[in-house]
Amino acid sequence: MARTLKVITESFPTARPFTISRGAKTSAEVLTCIIEDNGRIGRGECVPYKRYGESLEGVRSDIEDLADALASGLSRDELQEKMKPGAARNALDCALWDLEAKLTGRPVADYACKMLPRPVPTAVTISLGDVADMADAARAHASQKVLKVKVGTSDDRARIHAVASAAPNAEIILDANEGWTEDNLRDHLLVAAEMHIGLIEQPLPAGRDDILAHVPHPVPICADESVHTSADLEGLVSRYDAINIKLDKAGGLTEALKMRDQARQMGFGVMIGCMLGSSLAMAPAVLLAQEADWVDLDGPLLLSADRTPALSYTSSMVSPPKPELWG
Repeated sequence: MARTLKVITESFPTARPFTISRGAKTSAEVLTCIIEDNGRIGRGECVPYKRYGESLEGVRSDIEDLADALASGLSRDELQEKMKPGAARNALDCALWDLEAKLTGRPVADYACKMLPRPVPTAVTISLGDVADMADAARAHASQKVLKVKVGTSDDRARIHAVASAAPNAEIILDANEGWTEDNLRDHLLVAAEMHIGLIEQPLPAGRDDILAHVPHPVPICADESVHTSADLEGLVSRYDAINIKLDKAGGLTEALKMRDQARQMGFGVMIGCMLGSSLAMAPAVLLAQEADWVDLDGPLLLSADRTPALSYTSSMVSPPKPELWG
């Protein structure tokens, strides 16, 4: 029987509004790709992202356009050539990885991990808000190992002071989501250094980050919106100290593994991040994160309800996926 493809649109409400510099979300809108072959099913989830010109309808159409190729036996390697990076390719790539594991009985971890996968600590995200609310949220999560704090306004000095003071024992990552400017960059960097911030993610808009090569980095700076695939890495040298790899940007686990290894060879630190999605979206990334410096895979913790079965989170530790979920 030929492989069959099904794409489902799903919505997962958030526990509370999730706010970054570009706006707020009250739900995770995702597409689930299901490929069936000889009674075995492989699944992959993607999160179309408006910032990258994606929509649920457009990504669904891109996935469904490959139904005939999948029926004819399209491989993961062929998929890399046939489809551009992005959410659509991520859903298909991860579904094919999962299907291969189900058909062969050999888990994805055997290919993706150098050692037996283990639980990894993930950052816990603090949404952008007013200073007092962010301080309260940081205080409530002060026992966590890593906090990822959303910033990105014209003046984040008070926010940086407040969250760092409220969680003095946590490593703090500031994520500006392209919200800072050349005019306030240096001031924010100095405040971040003063408050012992561990990492700053994407302070300036992608394409307008040349200045990062010419200013001191008292705190390491990580690329997110400025990096999608391994082809982007060469252009980041001297601008960034680390990169954030997300499956929805890279177009799946296949490219993400290549990207991680190439980034290491080039001397970049590596973060494994996510869009706002369910455990199915995080599952492949947990395997990718086994050799990361920073892990930001708390998407399901921001939802009011996750999938069943789901990833296991104990405090801020996320365990590798069980086969019933993925891989």
